[in-house]
Amino acid sequence: MRYALLAYSNSDVRDQRTDDEQRRITAGIAEVLARPHVTGWLRLHDTDSATTVRREQGRTLLTDGPFVDSKDFLGGFIIVEAENLDGALAVADELQELQGGGAIEVRPVLEEPLIGA
Repeated sequence: MRYALLAYSNSDVRDQRTDDEQRRITAGIAEVLARPHVTGWLRLHDTDSATTVRREQGRTLLTDGPFVDSKDFLGGFIIVEAENLDGALAVADELQELQGGGAIEVRPVLEEPLIGA
């Protein structure tokens, strides 16, 4: 089964890291991402590059920035192949230990075809 590991970052924690700490974290994450059961990952630009699309009263509204106002933001996501949730949680725990802040949300990937597609 495939799981998405949604990596949330905290800009305050990230900004307090030294260059050496950031290099160590980056190297550790790169090791995890190179494993065969980690099948993809995407990093996202900072939240100031976001545009939120909403529908209200039949009109499309565009807002610069993310939907929520929070110090934690979705920084990217990683796709892993795991036998079960425990396997995906083990990878998330390892990444979280390296990251030292923020959070990682683990969700199964829905792989059913759309009805009528």
